[in-house]
Amino acid sequence: MDPASVVETTFHVRYAETDQMGVVHHSVYVVWFEEGRSAWLRARGTSYAEVEASGHFFAVSEIHVRYLAPARYDRAVTVRTWPSRLGSRGFTLEYEVVDTESGQLLATGSTRHICLDREGRVTRIPGAWRKVLASVDRS
Repeated sequence: MDPASVVETTFHVRYAETDQMGVVHHSVYVVWFEEGRSAWLRARGTSYAEVEASGHFFAVSEIHVRYLAPARYDRAVTVRTWPSRLGSRGFTLEYEVVDTESGQLLATGSTRHICLDREGRVTRIPGAWRKVLASVDRS
């Protein structure tokens, strides 16, 4: 991970995100990854809305989450997002979710994205978007 490519976004756990056991429901981490992904694009001077306006979509084709410790209501959490792979038609982002105050690692994960055109066909990532994704390591 290149520290310069990491984008952090911090927020408080909402009550609606917790389950009957008083911890954040497992499905919420996927939403938090999306929030991290959006912040990562904004940090590069663009947004997912601009990707769509250009006639392209970065669809999630694979997602992994590893839960390490529970997040709880009203705790501040930070999602760290960074790129790990860029291919001709897709890319991978990595995530860490940490308790902002304690620094405890709560979860890790990744999402693979495939570039689609308006008709839903897999396509090469256009040059302009490749520049946005340029900080991604090739592996």
